[in-house]
Amino acid sequence: MTAIKRTWRRSGALVAVATAGVFGVGLAAAPAQAHTPVWSLTCTEVQIDLTRYNSQAENTVTVTVDGKELLPTETFKAEFHKKLELPKHSSELSVRLVVKAGDGDNFSRDETKKAPVCEDSTPTPPATPTPPATPTPSATPTPSDTPTTATPTPSSSTSSAEVPPSAKPSSPSGDLAETGSSSSTPLIAGAAAAIIVAGGGVMWAARKRRSAQH
Repeated sequence: MTAIKRTWRRSGALVAVATAGVFGVGLAAAPAQAHTPVWSLTCTEVQIDLTRYNSQAENTVTVTVDGKELLPTETFKAEFHKKLELPKHSSELSVRLVVKAGDGDNFSRDETKKAPVCEDSTPTPPATPTPPATPTPSATPTPSDTPTTATPTPSSSTSSAEVPPSAKPSSPSGDLAETGSSSSTPLIAGAAAAIIVAGGGVMWAARKRRSAQH
């Protein structure tokens, strides 16, 4: 009976040791499967989500962009969530994430990704300056509002006065100056003489007839 009891005790001890070993392996494997480092990039930001880390350990995270710190080293426990804005850039940026797990280097991460260029980040040429607007001229005053200045028009008398009178040619024969008589004056004088002569003849005939009667 004593030998049988000893055999059972040994068997129980072996079973207990084996069970503890299996359980210990399971506990060690669980944290390895639980660490979940997730992060993503866009052209403007970095999104970091670190979950299911060992809350009893001291874990750290650091983010750099082209060798410059974007997120200085921070300590976290079970989880870490953060969104970081990237600087403006005209070419791809090299973004590096470093996560150090406090419960083992096999749970740490050191990864690098490229941030693309945003379409609207390309510098645009300066706008052409717009010429200043031409001022609109004021309305032209109507004829009634505009004073009129009379322009003197040269009259015919003025123009004729400017022309010197032509000199009258002198008579070559040296005739006397005109006295106002015209070319019909001799005819009138002859007719008057004929009338006088006829009147004298009539008077002579009348006197002779009277003398004959006496």
